[in-house]
Amino acid sequence: MDLSVTIGSLTLKNPLIAASGCFGYGVEYADLVDLSSLGGVAVKGLFLTEREGHPAPRIVETPAGMLNAIGLQGIGVRRFVDEKLPELRARRATVVVNVCGTMLEEYVEVSRILSDAEGVDAIELNISCPNIKEGGIQFGCSLTGTFDVVNAVRRVTRLPLIPKLTPNVTDVASFAHAAEDAGADAVSLVNTFLAMVLDVETRRPKISNVVGGLSGPAIRPIAVRMVYECRQAVRIPIIGMGGIAEARDALEFMIAGASAVQVGTANFVDPLIWSKLLDGIKDYMERHRISRISDLVGTVDTGATVTEA
Repeated sequence: MDLSVTIGSLTLKNPLIAASGCFGYGVEYADLVDLSSLGGVAVKGLFLTEREGHPAPRIVETPAGMLNAIGLQGIGVRRFVDEKLPELRARRATVVVNVCGTMLEEYVEVSRILSDAEGVDAIELNISCPNIKEGGIQFGCSLTGTFDVVNAVRRVTRLPLIPKLTPNVTDVASFAHAAEDAGADAVSLVNTFLAMVLDVETRRPKISNVVGGLSGPAIRPIAVRMVYECRQAVRIPIIGMGGIAEARDALEFMIAGASAVQVGTANFVDPLIWSKLLDGIKDYMERHRISRISDLVGTVDTGATVTEA
């Protein structure tokens, strides 16, 4: 049974990646999860310098999900390289670094630093965070901006380059196509959906940033649709995410066209979810006589109409 996945020049041992923002820098989970058993660890987003993020409250539960506005709090790229990366190497983790920026030049410089660091396996360009006002989503909501930032980073790194796309656009497939044209090795999608939760008694927002990003099972059907649309538009691999809570959810993304998946919000519910997901995928492959997980990618049959009795 072959669970390996190829993303550009990178081969993952299985399609399960811990999503950025929900798994810390990976080392925080190392006593619970064998990091080397995962396909990859997408670490918390990094700017050039440290960032405090938004004041509390910045997380609130919602029906079938949660809203967050952390504001990309982080330790900065140099501290990550010095303090976190050595332990990730020691744990034999496959490291995907989520790169942030307030301007194009910052994306380029952070990516250049990471490209010279031992133990970084891929770069995920965060051009889709809805929780900061500068940079990020400004690039991700513009076709030209998406092309420009991917193209600029492509010039300074040979690492697999994976732009993370926003769902807060009308045609996500066109953004995947722009990223591909600019030199991306893959795209990951989706980031969170802009949302708002109010306390009706106080009539105030429940998080300090007023709006935040919605994640969890509530968004999964929309995310699956977007992965399917992007699969029709690009030839590069897609990493799908959004509300994966059990093996059938991961399989749904892969059938829709994702070569690998990221799991985020579910980590807060069950940090030990990884072995359950992997066992469920293996069981599915055995039942359906699938020897290679890559053979499942993009196999959705849209010609059949399912009716219920």
